[in-house]
Amino acid sequence: MNTDKVYLVGFMASGKSTVGRHLAARLRWRFEDIDHLIEVREQKTVAEIFARHGEAYFRTVEREMLGVLQPLRHVVIATGGGTFADPDNRAMINMDGASVWIDVPLNELVARIPLDGRRPLAADRPALEQLFAARVDKYRLAHLRVQASRSSASVVVDRILDALHSAPGNWLS
Repeated sequence: MNTDKVYLVGFMASGKSTVGRHLAARLRWRFEDIDHLIEVREQKTVAEIFARHGEAYFRTVEREMLGVLQPLRHVVIATGGGTFADPDNRAMINMDGASVWIDVPLNELVARIPLDGRRPLAADRPALEQLFAARVDKYRLAHLRVQASRSSASVVVDRILDALHSAPGNWLS
């Protein structure tokens, strides 16, 4: 297993991008955000991609971005909320680096999610709750789980680094 790459997984608004930037800075590694890369490539926001092309198209582009990032080493990658839910993506991520689930309870996530349409899958609260429940089972398949409830990005980074250093094998090289 490659130990010179960290994939941050978790539900929307769990802080993957913010924590990822801080973690990469601490490790002196590169940082990449899959949703941002998709927006740059498609020249549309995630919400626009969902509206114009649908979720299936978005998930195809997402998988392509994982392929583009796969050869990179010494990189922290913030995945999209649904990236790790896909079994093929999850297998690739878990073979390519350390997957870290940033675990935040649903009630806290709901408070963080803006109601401005930027999160297309968050528009319907009952559907959001179902999506969360379905994805949590997938997030549990990450190599490591870090509690991030009511914690600053720097505290979450400390927890991630502690988990990586104390996990079996040397996760950081």
